[in-house]
Amino acid sequence: MKKIIILISISTTGLVLLLLYFLWNIYNYGLTPLNTNQTLKKISIVKGESFSTVLGRLLDEGIINQPVKFKILARLKKFDKKIKAGDYRLSPSMTPVKILKIMEKGKVSFYKVTIPEGYNLKQIASVMAGSGLADQKKFIKVSTDSSYVRQKKIAAKTFEGYLFPDTYFFAKTAPCEEIISIMLKRFQTKITTEMRNRAKNMNMSIHQIITMASIIEKETGAPFERPIISSVFHNRLKKGMRLQSDPTVIYGIKEFNGNITKKNLKTATAYNTYVIKGLPPGPIANPGIESIKAALYPAETNFLFFVSKKNRTHEFSTNIRDHNRAVRKYQLRRNAKK
Repeated sequence: MKKIIILISISTTGLVLLLLYFLWNIYNYGLTPLNTNQTLKKISIVKGESFSTVLGRLLDEGIINQPVKFKILARLKKFDKKIKAGDYRLSPSMTPVKILKIMEKGKVSFYKVTIPEGYNLKQIASVMAGSGLADQKKFIKVSTDSSYVRQKKIAAKTFEGYLFPDTYFFAKTAPCEEIISIMLKRFQTKITTEMRNRAKNMNMSIHQIITMASIIEKETGAPFERPIISSVFHNRLKKGMRLQSDPTVIYGIKEFNGNITKKNLKTATAYNTYVIKGLPPGPIANPGIESIKAALYPAETNFLFFVSKKNRTHEFSTNIRDHNRAVRKYQLRRNAKK
C-alpha cells in the first residue's frame, strides 16, 4: 500500500514539475522575440476574423514562430478573445507578449491626412476616400445627417463649415462618425470665448461668422487680402446690398461644370447671393482660422466692390464707376485678347 502511495506521490510530483516546466517554457517564449529584425510589417485584422486566422497571418509574415505556443500564451492571458480589428505595425523584434498587448489594446497604425482650407464636404469626403479612411458616400451621408448635427449641438443642417481644415491622424478602422467628431472638436478648440464675444458684439451668430468666413476663404487668393475682402462684404451687408459672390452661386449649383454663366447668376437658389439678400443659409466651405479671424475683424475700409486682377489679388473700389473701370481693365480687355 505504501509503495502505491509513494508511486502516486512521485507521479503527481512529476506531473506538477512537468506542468511547471511547461508553463515556464510558455512564459519564456512570451518574453523572447523571434529575432532582432526591427522592420515593421503591416498586419491587418478585419472585424470578426478568428484568432486562428490572425495567427496564420503573423506566422506567414515572419512576425512569430511556434504558433502552438503563441496560441497557448494568448489563451492563458485571455488575449485571444480581445484582439481588436485594425492595421498594426509589428516586427519580429517584438516579444509575443508585446504583440498580443498591442492587438488587445487596439494600438493601431494611424494614417496622416491633410484637409486644405476652403474644402467643402464633398471634397473632404473625396480626400477621406482617397486615403482609404472612409467610404465617400457614407461620409457625405453622415456629414449631412441633420439629426447627427443636432446631436453635436451645431446650429446648422450639416457640418459644412465646422470640419476644421488641418492635418489629422486617423485609424483606418475609425467610423465616419468618429472622424467627423474629431474634426468638429478641433473646430471647437479654435473658436475661443473672445471670438464668441466678438461675434455677439457684432450682432452675429457663430454660424453667420463661419458662413462669412467660408465666403472670404473662397474669394481670397492672397492671404493678406482676407480682412479687406471681409470689409467689402460687411460694408455691403450694412448698406443692404447683395453680396454678389460667385463662389456662393457655384455652391448652389448641383452639377457645376467649372464655367459660371449669366444664367447661373440669375438662377434663384438658397445660395445665390446675386439674388438673395444677406448671407446664404450656411457656409459654402470649411474655412481656416485666418478667414474666421478676418470675418470677425474686417479691415476698416469704404470698399464695396472688388475684381480679380488675374494674379491672385484684387482691385478694390468704393463706387460702381471705379469698379466698372477696373472690370474693363482686368477682365473685359483680357478676355478680348483670348
